[in-house]
Order: sequence, then C-alpha cells, then structure tokens
Amino acid sequence: MKLVVQRVKNTTLKVNGKLISEIDFGLVVYFGVGVGDTKEKADYLAKKISNLRVFEDENGKMNLSVKDVDGQILAVSQFTLYADTSHGNRPGFTFAEKPEIAKPLYEYFMEKLKENGVIVKGGVFGADMKIEQLNDGPVTIIYEI
Repeated sequence: MKLVVQRVKNTTLKVNGKLISEIDFGLVVYFGVGVGDTKEKADYLAKKISNLRVFEDENGKMNLSVKDVDGQILAVSQFTLYADTSHGNRPGFTFAEKPEIAKPLYEYFMEKLKENGVIVKGGVFGADMKIEQLNDGPVTIIYEI
C-alpha cells in the first residue's frame, strides 16, 4: 500500500459538481492499493495514521495526532499512486490492484480508522473526483509498505 497523508485546514470533494465529502480540519489520506496488499497492511496503516503526530501542541511542536485535536480524515482512493513511469511518457498501472480487490480494502481501511477513534469521510471509489484542499504547513507524509 502507498499512502500520501497531508495536513489540511479544510477540504472538499465533489463528483460531477455535487459535494460528496468535506472536512474542516485534519488529514487527507490518498490511499493506493498494490497487487497483493492485505487487510493486515490496512490495519497497520490505520493505526499509524490515527496516531500520527503532525499537529502542533501548546509549544508549537508537532506532537499531537488528529484524534488529539478533534480533526477528521478524508480518505481518497487513488490507484495512480502505483504509476509506473519507468518506460516512455505514459504511466502504466500494472502494480495497482484490480478494483474488485482494491475497493473492499479501501472501505476496510476507512472502517479501521473509525475503530481507532477518528471521524472519517470518503470519496467515491473509481470516480473522477474534484478535490480542493488548503494544505497546512505544508505537511506531507508518505507511507509505503
């Protein structure tokens, strides 16, 4: 799995001009599933991200998690994280898992985030989503397992 986590002030996600999800403050998690990824990996990453300390404490140090600051997570499926750009100019996606396997893992990941005490909102798997976000920092963390 490959995840890109960004700290945000606010984010909106639309499909066909219709507002699907929005968060006022927290993390946007772009979630990519690779061939052979498992629920165990999703468990591990949900726990890591729920406890990721990238929010400032009273001393201005990044020492608080999204749970500590009552933030939210917007989880967005993104197979393009598995783009293979080693040949030519058009990326290939042979390392991305098939949608019928990736979608249940994405949904499972969101449920695990919720079980870890986070308010979670999602995108629409496989849709052409339009996302507007105000990055905070910017703070961007990449996970790959």
